[in-house]
Amino acid sequence: MKSYAAVDLGASSGRVMVGRVGPDSLALTETHRFVNRPVRLPEGLRWDVLSLYAGVLDGLKAAGRVDSVGIDSWAVDYGLLDADGTLLGNPVHYRDSRTEGVAEKVWATVPAAELYAATGLQYAPFNTLYQLTADQLTHAQRLLMIPDLLTYWLTGEQGTELTNASTTQLIDPRTRDWSYDIASRLGIDLGLFAPLRQPGDPAGVLRPEVLEETGLRGPVPVTTVGSHDTASAVAAVPAAAGERFAYICTGTWSLAGLELDAPVLTEESRAANFTNELGLDGTVRYLRNIMGLWLLQECVRAWGEPELGALLLDAAKAPALRSVVDASDPVFLAPGRMPERIAEACRASGQPVPRTPGEITRCILDSLALAHRKAVAEAQRLAGQEVDVVHIVGGGTRNALLCRLTADACGLPVVAGPTEAAALGNVLVQARTHGLVGDLADGRALLTRTQPLTRYEPQGDTAPWRAAEARLATW
Repeated sequence: MKSYAAVDLGASSGRVMVGRVGPDSLALTETHRFVNRPVRLPEGLRWDVLSLYAGVLDGLKAAGRVDSVGIDSWAVDYGLLDADGTLLGNPVHYRDSRTEGVAEKVWATVPAAELYAATGLQYAPFNTLYQLTADQLTHAQRLLMIPDLLTYWLTGEQGTELTNASTTQLIDPRTRDWSYDIASRLGIDLGLFAPLRQPGDPAGVLRPEVLEETGLRGPVPVTTVGSHDTASAVAAVPAAAGERFAYICTGTWSLAGLELDAPVLTEESRAANFTNELGLDGTVRYLRNIMGLWLLQECVRAWGEPELGALLLDAAKAPALRSVVDASDPVFLAPGRMPERIAEACRASGQPVPRTPGEITRCILDSLALAHRKAVAEAQRLAGQEVDVVHIVGGGTRNALLCRLTADACGLPVVAGPTEAAALGNVLVQARTHGLVGDLADGRALLTRTQPLTRYEPQGDTAPWRAAEARLATW
């Protein structure tokens, strides 16, 4: 048995998990969980990255002896360093408003169709490319994505992990290297980025000061993992060898799509707003971003944090598909007033306005299931790859109503689990690097044998969902 510390940072919380791996065993234990609370400053919305780093150190101290450390987090955001390696201010939050209208300026130089054909990345206003265009980079000598920044503080070594780099809109998914032409045309200096690293590459060892603060005995290596949390989560999809599957990584966002061998760079794919991000072992994560449980999280916050179980029971009793909203609508991107905004969207489309927390929750979950259905169906059509089962991983696996509704909406069986998919994918890459696990299929087989999974069979036909989808398309 060996022990691996997985630092897994989400948009609302961070955690340090220890995975203990043996020839036929994989057990995950949470050693420390901490809040990730962005801060609104006069200049805009920022990540409290120093608090996150303190949480990582506390978690490693609580973890005890480990054989390696790996870090994954959300994508697109970064820290800027000066020539001495000092952080130039707290990293900007992707929900900050500074990128409003920036995409149109970029497209004036590189039209959207050309940008997609070169990088395969969906349009999102917060893509790293647009953030860089909006930023003042005068004093910046180095750019490190969030996991790479924390790795640098732990080890003193700099690198740019590939799966996360693929979310910058500066990577060519065919060559799995920088898109030098796009960067040149937009005046972006790729010298800002540290050299690319692959999942499994060494990322240094914990600095003496870190060993002293955490009480760990060195040397403790840090291993590059799929540092985009979705890359790690997809690596932990417990699909059987040869299984034709779609996945939905659920949490603040829902990332719904397919695992492919090559990107889909067609104009039709761009119009459908699918993205081609890089995964482990030469794979492509072909997916669509859906607003996800952020909608419910914001409502729960506005309602004063009611008990979620009771809320879901009320939602289950509410009429099905009475009112639905477009879960990918940018109107829901910013925090605040979420119940009112959902009600306003229903009112504007001529639907009954949900009024109670239970009714609003049912509207959200029906809308998410409908968005999952559409993404899974369109991914199959655009990629020319049919699926027989949908795997749901991440925090949404705890929401049985959402899983059941997704099975009904897609008309396909849903296998839910594991919940801590990103941390498990993180651990599997570390274990593989140290010879305890074989290839991607071997890791998934180990997950299937060791992790609790729940299967949901679709109930009824999909006619009501087709009708709701057609209704939504007319607004």
